[in-house]
Amino acid sequence: MTSRFSSASFLFRLNLESGVPVYRQIMDQVRGAMASGSLSAGDQLPTVRQLAVDLAINPNTVARAYRELELGGLLETHQGTGSFISAQKIKRADLERERQLAQIVGDCVSRAGAMGFTVDDVVEQLRKSAAESTRRR
Repeated sequence: MTSRFSSASFLFRLNLESGVPVYRQIMDQVRGAMASGSLSAGDQLPTVRQLAVDLAINPNTVARAYRELELGGLLETHQGTGSFISAQKIKRADLERERQLAQIVGDCVSRAGAMGFTVDDVVEQLRKSAAESTRRR
């Protein structure tokens, strides 16, 4: 499922089969978009109701994600005008970073396995990519 909302090509996308709670997926996507520059300070997010309709989910789920982002200092909500990306830089706790990396690796291994690759194949490709990245610097 995707949302029609876009800010410089940013779209919310849900994977209901990933095992990751929907509110977490929304939070992770906002954080990722901020880190990549797809969302920046002052950008407005869709309303809770609009995003819930676009993604066909319960508005309470979107409200929870927005509330947690606001508590983390990443969103500012102004009554009557909406929710906006704050100017604060992303700060992730070590456990949060570890959880996100584990999710990325798990998704990668699952997709690779579904296509017939082994974990060793994935590790080898990561080594090659790391070596290429080092050479480019």
